Order: sequence, then C-alpha cells, then structure tokens
Amino acid sequence: MPLNRSQVEQLVRASLGRQTGSIQPVKKGAPNPLVVNISARHCHLSPQAVETLFGKGHTLTPMKDLYMDGQYAAKEAVTLIGPRSRVISNLRILGPCRDFNQIELAYTDAISLGFKIPIRNSGDIKGTPGCMLMGPAGFLKMEEGVIRAAPHVHMAPEDAEYYGVENKSYMKLRIGGEVGVTFDKLFVRIDPSFKLEVHIDTDEGNACGFGPGVFCELIK
Repeated sequence: MPLNRSQVEQLVRASLGRQTGSIQPVKKGAPNPLVVNISARHCHLSPQAVETLFGKGHTLTPMKDLYMDGQYAAKEAVTLIGPRSRVISNLRILGPCRDFNQIELAYTDAISLGFKIPIRNSGDIKGTPGCMLMGPAGFLKMEEGVIRAAPHVHMAPEDAEYYGVENKSYMKLRIGGEVGVTFDKLFVRIDPSFKLEVHIDTDEGNACGFGPGVFCELIK
C-alpha cells in the first residue's frame, strides 16, 4: 500500500533524527573543529508561556543536552495549531526559556500547516505569522513568532578571527557528498559562549544528502 504524505514525512524525520551531525577534522591553524547539525522543528518559550501551557509554577525539564553549552531539549512538548485547524503534535521545546516566543519550522512543515512563513534570523519575529499552542494546562495564542530559521553558524571570537568574519555578516557553507551543495548566505553569530556549530533545517539537510561523515567547509 502506498505511503501517504504524512507517513513519508514521519519516515524522513525519523531518519534525520537518527543523524548526529557531522564533525569535521580540525584544519591547520583553526582553533576549533567545525560541527554541522540539523535543527529539527522546535519552539522557544518564555517562562510565562510555559506556565500558561503547563500550569502555574511549572519549569522546563531538561531531557537531552544539545551541542551548545547550556542548551537542551526539554521533556515538555506542545501541539501547534495552524491555519484551518491543521496541527503538528509533539513540538519539542528547547531550553532554557527566552524572553520571547518563537516557533521554527521547515518549509514542508509550513506547507502542511497552510502557513506562508518568512526566512528569518532567530529573534527577528516582527511581522511574522502567529499560531495557537496547546499544552496540558491551557492554550497560548501567539500573535507572531512563526519562522523558517535562516541557515546560520555560531562561533566564538577566536573562530571569527580565523575565518575573517564579523558578527551578523555572511559566509558560505560547502557540503560534499553525492549531491554537493553550497549555501551562499550563512548568517554569522559571534559570542564568547558559542561553540563552532552550523545549523540547517531538515529540508535543507535532506535536499543535500547531509549525514554523519559528509564533508563540510566554511568559506568566507
């Protein structure tokens, strides 16, 4: 029996979910190894939003540490209700909490939900679509905050010096493998607390055949 679209999407996400990213050998003179990871759909919530969805006094429970220090996938998840009451269930919350609410989806997620969402850098949510979130204790209506995250790289100042880039500039990411793709607009974010890590979404990773061991290179 042929698989329907929902079943195909679940299989693709399960496959991508098993991938742990690609860690590149340290280049001569480079201060740190390059790590490229797929960032699946998720949300960031404020403490007030968490209480609205999970109950007064509730705080996020870390489930799995992410590569970036202090970041984690929480045990808590929500249901996203989009246009025409289409839903995505089990939307993972990433912690710790932020001072704004933001949903990050891939392009195919948006199509499935009936959204037309812009490509934005994290935190740039003005004028973006909103949605409804449902948790075990209540509903949260978001007036804005649904985006498709732009491909981006986190790096510390020593990495920025090595690559010769500035904060909020752009560079390229070349991915090898059987397809071979170059992302021409990789947004640069620099902070002393950051590790050198690139984030692309599930659609981008699937399109370029990304997986563990695939060659990746940052280019100014």
